[in-house]
Amino acid sequence: MQVYNVSQYLPPLVSGFAAWGLLSLRLAWGTALIQHGWLKVKHPLDWMDIEARKHSGFPGYLQAIAAFTIFLGGIAMMVGLFTPIAASTLAGMMAVALLLHLMNGLPFIKQIPDAPGDSYEASLVYLAIALLFLLVGAGNLSLDALLFYPH
Repeated sequence: MQVYNVSQYLPPLVSGFAAWGLLSLRLAWGTALIQHGWLKVKHPLDWMDIEARKHSGFPGYLQAIAAFTIFLGGIAMMVGLFTPIAASTLAGMMAVALLLHLMNGLPFIKQIPDAPGDSYEASLVYLAIALLFLLVGAGNLSLDALLFYPH
C-alpha cells in the first residue's frame, strides 16, 4: 500500500476559534510539561528516587526515558510538531503515572491544600489532555499543519 499523503492518517485539521483554543492549551500544557521534564532531566537516572526519597524500583534507563519523553514531548506539543506521536507517548507516560498514584492509594484531590503528599489529579488531567490531542490533532496553527496537510 502506497502512502500518498500523511494527512490521510491524521485527524481533520481544526481551524478558526477552535484552533486558537488548541494553541492556547498546547502552549500552557507544553510549558508545564517542559518545567516538569526539566526537573527530571537534571537527574535522569534517579529522579523518581529523589522525589520519593526512597528507591522507586524503576531502573535508571526507564527513568531517563520518562524524563526525556516529558521534556521533549512538551516542546513538541508547544509547537505542534509530530503531535500524534508526542500525544501518544505522553498519554502512555501519564497512564503509568496515574496507575502508580492509584496503586499507592493517593486521593484524587488532597483534602487540605497544603497537606504533605500527592494526589492523582494532575496525572488524570494530563492523560485527558494527551488523549484530546491524539484524537483532535494540533490544529491549523501548528507545524503539523504546515508540514503534513495539503495547502
